[in-house]
Amino acid sequence: MAKRCISGVLLLDKPYGLSSNQALQKAKYLYAAAKSGHTGTLDPMATGMLPICMGEATKFTSILLNASKTYEAIIRLGFKSTTGDAEGEIVKLSDIDVVRLTDRYCETVLRQFVGTIQQIPPMHSALKYQGKPLYAYAREGKSVERKPRFVHIYEIKVNSLLANELAITVRCGTGTYIRTLAEDIGKALGCGCAYLASLRRSSIGLFDLSQARTLEMLKEMNRENRDFCLLPVDSILNEFPSLSLDKSEAKKILQGCVLSEKTELNDKMEEASPVKSIRLYYQQLFLGLGEISIDRTIKPKRLLSDTYLINQDHGKLLFN
Repeated sequence: MAKRCISGVLLLDKPYGLSSNQALQKAKYLYAAAKSGHTGTLDPMATGMLPICMGEATKFTSILLNASKTYEAIIRLGFKSTTGDAEGEIVKLSDIDVVRLTDRYCETVLRQFVGTIQQIPPMHSALKYQGKPLYAYAREGKSVERKPRFVHIYEIKVNSLLANELAITVRCGTGTYIRTLAEDIGKALGCGCAYLASLRRSSIGLFDLSQARTLEMLKEMNRENRDFCLLPVDSILNEFPSLSLDKSEAKKILQGCVLSEKTELNDKMEEASPVKSIRLYYQQLFLGLGEISIDRTIKPKRLLSDTYLINQDHGKLLFN
């Protein structure tokens, strides 16, 4: 199948059992995309939101990598897993006192995890040590010293407590290990330990699962309808203010020149100060991201390719 120079963002609902890279390769094959990458790894046992950037959208993957994420997790209390999740060897540590362990008690204890907390990355993770992922050491039966890292939890909500299974919603910052959080919650609740029984990512940044498609849904579509599922390249940049350039300014920025201060920029600075990056447009054509300097001049930061822009120009005569 011939590769296509297609650009956009696919919100994929990753199925259980596939690694993020495997899901990416399947989506890439369906679109015959020449270039693609995912934003935010999910373990094979996890399901849910996996944004896939294609073509020119790959230039902005770091935006979603650093975005906040929301997870629906089920934690099994009183049990310990060798991997911290359902894929490891499970050992029962304690019986759960269901009388003491109420929803209200859990909500009270879980408040201590809201805010900036420290986590020790799990051995069964893709974090690298001396160029080798930690899970490779774990498979060899080895353990290496891992430094604690700071992560941010914006919110934890108790959804249900049934016997020894606690269902929660977690909204957190980048780098948070939910399996580590599950183990720490089990200890804090006085259950000895716990492990992550299931995990589903329900949102990343402004995107949620109501916008996502499954691989099976995509397989049933023809090419036209499948392409219609792709969001525009700039859809992942909505957190940044936008600025419209005239034809002369657009040509200058695409040539790598710095633009002098624009009157409209003062309003953007007041709306979202301090602003460092800004979306740049010529009419409705997205050109890329610009960077605002201290003197409020604008210089190009990450622009779309001339080839892509020419194909998207649709008679706007930007390149004439």
